[in-house]
Amino acid sequence: MPDFQPTNPDYAQAVRGSFAKQGIMRHIGATLVDIQPGYAVIQLPYGDDVSQQHGFFHGGVVGTIADSAGGYAGFSLMAAGDGVLTVEYKINLVAPADGELLIARGQVIRPGRTLTATRADVLVVKNGRETLCGMMQQTLMRIVGRAEVTG
Repeated sequence: MPDFQPTNPDYAQAVRGSFAKQGIMRHIGATLVDIQPGYAVIQLPYGDDVSQQHGFFHGGVVGTIADSAGGYAGFSLMAAGDGVLTVEYKINLVAPADGELLIARGQVIRPGRTLTATRADVLVVKNGRETLCGMMQQTLMRIVGRAEVTG
């Protein structure tokens, strides 16, 4: 993992506060379990409300936590008061998300003044064994002057 220095000394608090405002993360039951400069991990336990017709995690949910893990990895390097928006992502679903836990590990590939490139690997845990089920590449845009809504 690259060694990035955050511009905001309170980056972890900023990320956790922003994550808490995301209604979708609350709705699906996802949690932010690790945040470091340029790196974020989100977990999601299995449940019927995040499944598809074959009993796997739904692909949209895999993409949702990948997007947020990559987004918060990028946000961790931004200045206090900045915001972040995803402007593009592509995900490859490489195996069925069959298991009891999803883990999305996002990391910054290249930070930038306006655009930041990230990636996230999504793993599914079944019987204690991790299997890669998704790989995402993402572009983020730094935004200034737009406050987050309160959650």
